[in-house]
Amino acid sequence: MAPHPVPFRVEEEDEMRLPIVASCVALAAGTAAAETPVLTVLTYDSFTSEWGPGPAVEKAFEETCACDLRFVAAGDGAALLARLQLEGARSEADVVLGLDTNLTAAAAATGLFAPHGVSTPLDLPVAWEDPVFLPFDWGWFAFVHDRRMEDVPASFEELAASDSKIVIQDPRSSTPGLGLLMWVEAAYGDRAPEIWEGLADNIVTVTPGWSEAYGLFMEGEADMVLSYTTSPAYHLIAEEDDTKTAAAFREGHYLQVEVAGKLAATDQPELADRFMAFLLEEPVQSVLPTTNWMYPAKLPAAGLPEGFETLVQPETSLLLSADEALALRPEALAEWQDALAR
Repeated sequence: MAPHPVPFRVEEEDEMRLPIVASCVALAAGTAAAETPVLTVLTYDSFTSEWGPGPAVEKAFEETCACDLRFVAAGDGAALLARLQLEGARSEADVVLGLDTNLTAAAAATGLFAPHGVSTPLDLPVAWEDPVFLPFDWGWFAFVHDRRMEDVPASFEELAASDSKIVIQDPRSSTPGLGLLMWVEAAYGDRAPEIWEGLADNIVTVTPGWSEAYGLFMEGEADMVLSYTTSPAYHLIAEEDDTKTAAAFREGHYLQVEVAGKLAATDQPELADRFMAFLLEEPVQSVLPTTNWMYPAKLPAAGLPEGFETLVQPETSLLLSADEALALRPEALAEWQDALAR
């Protein structure tokens, strides 16, 4: 038989002590919380989404750092640079994750970034020597379509001559959109305006970011969407759907190398350095293929997930240097706007 509970009676002196004890406990808890270092990482929306790599990266890093890792989303990749240019040294971010080589020259010119100091072999299709920006994944841009599509274009010229309807992203706010501009420039040079003039009738709409564009494609609003050769892996692995593939273009496919950079004004420099190095470690690199649906910058010990061997492998990789991309951007953007305005 369990004993009956003993009635608890608070004496008058105890009543005076309780608020003091409670205040001390609250103060101790507040102090402990204040002492937990916070690392703020500015990145793009899809990285932080429930299905993106953000949650897994946050959990894995916090298990090693005794810190609070906070992701702040700021639209698509190109919007990150615009936000940084607006905030300058006042930015609360310690690390920026999600720029690419079409933006790194402009980002470096802000003077807001510090060298990453990470030295480790990378598994990239191009040599990498940038001391400021550190790659964490990469992929080839491509137009994704349903396998049942007839007369799939095999070049930009064939696409422009076809009746295929496409959805693309705005190069002013989206890294895929900017990548498409550089793709056309790298493949056609002085003929780029001609290509855009031919493509104008194929474009159903231009979206601010990748997620909106891909959503419209999946809803049947277009025959093809600007995405990546790796996008079909999502449908195959996550949905067991093999009906999506990427069109292989004869002129080659433009590379996107996504990078992270440490802000010079960070108040957590050591923690930022640890996070930069952590991006190339197994806990991050092993989840990127099936959460960000890109190739890892450093191949995990287990290799790539089953299904990646079925993806289109471009015969030619196109990539402008960061300085070339910066120099070409104004002219390429003007050509794009002029063609779409007609």
